[in-house]
Amino acid sequence: MFRTEVQLPPSQLQLTLQDRVLTIGSCFAEVIGTKLTKNKVPALVNPFGTIFNPLSACLLLEAALGKEYDFEEHLVQHNGIWYAYDLHSSVSSPDKAELLRLIRDRLQLTGEQLKQARLLIFTVGTAVGYSLAETGELVANCHKLPARQFTRTLLPPEVIVTAFNNLYDRLQQFNPEIQVLLTVSPVRHIKETIEINSVSKSVLRLACHQLKEAHAGVHYFPAYEIMLDDLRDYRFYKRDMVHPTDVAEDYIWQKFLHAYYHPDFYTFTQEWEKIRRALAHKPFHPHTEAHQAFLKNTIQQVQQLEKKYQLNASAEIQQLEDQRLPF
Repeated sequence: MFRTEVQLPPSQLQLTLQDRVLTIGSCFAEVIGTKLTKNKVPALVNPFGTIFNPLSACLLLEAALGKEYDFEEHLVQHNGIWYAYDLHSSVSSPDKAELLRLIRDRLQLTGEQLKQARLLIFTVGTAVGYSLAETGELVANCHKLPARQFTRTLLPPEVIVTAFNNLYDRLQQFNPEIQVLLTVSPVRHIKETIEINSVSKSVLRLACHQLKEAHAGVHYFPAYEIMLDDLRDYRFYKRDMVHPTDVAEDYIWQKFLHAYYHPDFYTFTQEWEKIRRALAHKPFHPHTEAHQAFLKNTIQQVQQLEKKYQLNASAEIQQLEDQRLPF
């Protein structure tokens, strides 16, 4: 044996294709969420953009659940663009009023998803936080403003646990059926130095362990452990030596599927992958009889899957129909 495989027994969740999911947190939440949406799961993926520290993620989710918070007091203008300290830079606008509208829309959308969701995937990326030097308030993103405006701090595990407990209490009142899946992102934050990255991940892992032990509805998915101890090789990192490769992401994805989804969903993903490949096919001669027959056959396959799995594939069918020639 030259590797230690992380074995995950099937959980009691047994999620289905119809179960709604919300992901929030680091870019790994984006990876898992995107894979879910590509496989037709009704998932809302990182509605506030990439959020690295867990306290900011808790704040945003509580705001989506109705807790009062004045985002206007936490805006900043830089190079003609308005940003929110509590959100990622992708949620920004040249117009302040437009940014506030965007934030309200994201909060409403998130609240609606949480009301119906079966699972919240909460991915914590780093325990290193940045606070405004002037006020001491923690920010989710520094938006490339001068470093002198911020102070760096390491969030203690007890502070993370308290913030999550407050969120979880509110979440249980809002949607008693929702389950939470915690995971520590396998992405390396080595810009903080390798030593601090190690300490940071340890803090996050300890907080996740304590939360899982405290709440029956909180689970832990070992994406971090799979990356470090199962794959355990630099060939599974991209050229930046920070982010997992596509191969590593797919391997972790398969572990996730088998642990938390019903076997029927795995079967569906295998069938749907064939449809995705067909949709991505770029013919050299689209007007030929053979390609038109291929389109017709693929549409029939999609319609069969729609009926079999009770899903809405109208967008995919329309994409295929747009390529068909009138006869």
